[in-house]
Amino acid sequence: MIHSKNESGNIAIKNTKIAIVTSVPFFLVTNLKQQIKYLHSTGMDITLISSEGTQLSQLEFGDRLNHIVVGIEREPAPIRDLIAIFHLFLIFKKNQFKIVHTTTPKAGLLAVIAGMMAGIKIRLHTFTGQRWVTMHGMSRKIVKNSDRIIAKLNTRCYADSKSQMDFLVSEKITSANNISVLGAGSLAGVDTDHFRRDCIDNNKKKLLRNSIGLEPHSVVLIFIGRITRDKGIIELMEAFGALRDRGIAVELLLVGPVEVSGDTAVQKAIKQRPGLHALGYRDDPESYMAISDILCLPSHREGFGTVVIEAAAMGIPTLGTCIPGLVDAVVDGVTGLLVPRANSRELEKGLSKLIQDQALRTRLGEAARLRCLQEYDANIVNALLVEEYKCLIEKRKQL
Repeated sequence: MIHSKNESGNIAIKNTKIAIVTSVPFFLVTNLKQQIKYLHSTGMDITLISSEGTQLSQLEFGDRLNHIVVGIEREPAPIRDLIAIFHLFLIFKKNQFKIVHTTTPKAGLLAVIAGMMAGIKIRLHTFTGQRWVTMHGMSRKIVKNSDRIIAKLNTRCYADSKSQMDFLVSEKITSANNISVLGAGSLAGVDTDHFRRDCIDNNKKKLLRNSIGLEPHSVVLIFIGRITRDKGIIELMEAFGALRDRGIAVELLLVGPVEVSGDTAVQKAIKQRPGLHALGYRDDPESYMAISDILCLPSHREGFGTVVIEAAAMGIPTLGTCIPGLVDAVVDGVTGLLVPRANSRELEKGLSKLIQDQALRTRLGEAARLRCLQEYDANIVNALLVEEYKCLIEKRKQL
């Protein structure tokens, strides 16, 4: 009998009930959609749990794949958090999932407490970047200690990159024997069949460029993610403005939602200016990558940076910052360039180098795609996760 690539060897995992818990549906769609499809294809019974959101319409629910709404607030909300824990406890108790796997900090904290109360034996959490890195005072202590609780109460923890894992251990969030990285890292890999340079044809590219208003010969930078200070938006706008002031033919696409935080500096930074195109959230980021030359991700904190390998799959180099997570996603001088964090001058210099050297962009982009195909294809990454689930279930049986 000939097996499909996900069928062979999955008898042990078939019909296993798994809960995937995250704070917001945006994360399920933008980061975990491909992984969810892969896990479902192995025969697992998958329940997704998050707060409500319009992005859920992008997921196809049906047999062995469903979603339960639980109001999980991203910010501290003691009363609503207690209600969410109770709601999660009832869901876990009723379904008796074999594994509960969480991502995002608040979901990780509430679900692990509920999971312990409900008797869930295999509780997993994946760290994808730490909010407290850019926080100060008591808020930093509270959020950092929340991560410690998550690490302490879960059966096993993971980081989406080696540098993130090393950072968590060095900050005493968890011990080295309680956390690991699957393969070369990343949260769920990238669908390399979907993210390709030719994902849209030349006519569609021309139409898209015209609809945005891009100049024919401009080098196009693209930022994809939350429009917030932590993502380095202020430095990016300063560097972009300096490049335009120098007469360099460069334009910038901002693709992502503006985070409502009351940060007037961010609002002021992204005000309309020549060459800037703030496009808001788009559910087809690959289309905008296809008309871009350089991905710019000057984050102050990051997990692995899924958007980096999505761009890499399309042969686009990344200019990022030298921080945990991005130092794994970008090989400096090989698949992109790294510059110091929160330094608009160095960011400008790095961008200038890439903008004015097309041969360098091409070389870095080709190397980025090759590395992505070899290490970060979604099938490779998600097969490792399935094997991890199998091992954990087998170990639990032997206890």
